[in-house]
Amino acid sequence: MGSDVTRWGRVPESTGVHRGPAWLLLAMVLACGSAGAQDRPGPPRVGPKAPNAGMPADPAFEAAKATFEALPEADRKAIQEALVWTGDFNAVISGGFGRRTFEALNAYRARAGGAEPLDPRGRVALLAAGAAARTAARFRVAVDPGSGAVIGVPERLLAKRTTLPSGTRWQSQDGRVTLETRAYAPGAETLDTLFGKATAPLPNRKVTYKLRRPDAVVVTAETGTGRSYVRYAAGPQGVRGFLFGYDQALAPEVDRLVIAVANAFVPFPEPSARPKNTAAIRPTPDRPETGPDPAAAGAGLTVAPGRVLTASAVLDECPAPHIGSAPARKLGDDPSGLALLDAPGAPGPVRPASRVEPVGAEDNLIALAPSPDGVVAAPGTAVAGDVIAALQPGSAGAPVLDRSGHLVGLVARYPAAPRRVAGIVPPARLPLVPVRAITAFLAAHGITEPQAQRDGGPGVVVPALVAITCR
Repeated sequence: MGSDVTRWGRVPESTGVHRGPAWLLLAMVLACGSAGAQDRPGPPRVGPKAPNAGMPADPAFEAAKATFEALPEADRKAIQEALVWTGDFNAVISGGFGRRTFEALNAYRARAGGAEPLDPRGRVALLAAGAAARTAARFRVAVDPGSGAVIGVPERLLAKRTTLPSGTRWQSQDGRVTLETRAYAPGAETLDTLFGKATAPLPNRKVTYKLRRPDAVVVTAETGTGRSYVRYAAGPQGVRGFLFGYDQALAPEVDRLVIAVANAFVPFPEPSARPKNTAAIRPTPDRPETGPDPAAAGAGLTVAPGRVLTASAVLDECPAPHIGSAPARKLGDDPSGLALLDAPGAPGPVRPASRVEPVGAEDNLIALAPSPDGVVAAPGTAVAGDVIAALQPGSAGAPVLDRSGHLVGLVARYPAAPRRVAGIVPPARLPLVPVRAITAFLAAHGITEPQAQRDGGPGVVVPALVAITCR
């Protein structure tokens, strides 16, 4: 965007865009608006037949398509949005079924241990995982007063907000991530001039993708240390768009946010339109409805009526634990790092099935932890009995499950002074209390595993998760 790009805050000076096929696909699809009945990125192939032309239909694809298309449109879009937040889908949320949706469902299924995301139970788990990730990001979709466009903003990361003459700027606390909206009145700017500025040669910047359509432009670029995504659309009210720039080191987490922002963007909403967010996981029942939030000490899981399992480290500095507004009493602990609380006001219990097989480095895990905004589902990786996950303070005692919802362990403790990036604790290695110790500890307190264990993905555990606070 020429000198324009280098003006908007600190980040665009060093931002760029990933040159991989998935990103270029996303740029093309989102520039084209709706992907139509299928989520393919471009117009139909013209000329010689594609190599697969005339080949028999893929039975797995056709079966998934039939199951997907039998669902109501709202459910189909909700599935695609959840797959965006789980990091599996990078196309337009249209409700249509195509190769990208098929591949996203397969990727999620592989991580979920074969759980079928289109079955009723598996779909609940998928939607819960997606909603938890969205809630954790504090993703808010609303009309931006500065530009008049509908925009989705991950407010947990982009906590700094500045009103501009023709838009709004959101930035992370350290300035390494910036989202900015812009609006130009009719005649003030044209797509041609904006496209020219965005693609003009600049030192240390390489344009990795550019698309010019009659009503929209998309340009992605990269520098040595950053990524950027620029999109504008033209209409009777002028030109509106947004720019997203961020440090390349933050790409593993921010790439997903860019996709979510691009999917939520509506440059010229109808005057009566109101953004409709997909259902998010409700705040945990223990959160007070009024008054200041007490200090979060850790997480707990209701494993029997009135009994909450947590890490003993949670209670080391919390002599008066509460669950919601009700006090909780420690019934016992053990050297493995576990504690059991008597909590009459706790929600209904859920006892997830225990993981029997050893957890290897190739296994994908999910840690569930309460937060002021709801339940956070943090993807994790197993390392020598520990877990690497981006959990935030107050996550000691958080249950860690595999993708099929089997319990792997409990976060034993949380660092007293964790390192932060852009105000958020990045993935860190945390010790786990293994599931075999949990089984033995609960059995010693008369809580045995039920014969019919609940198994339906990590989302099944969410209603039994509580925040333990100190008062």
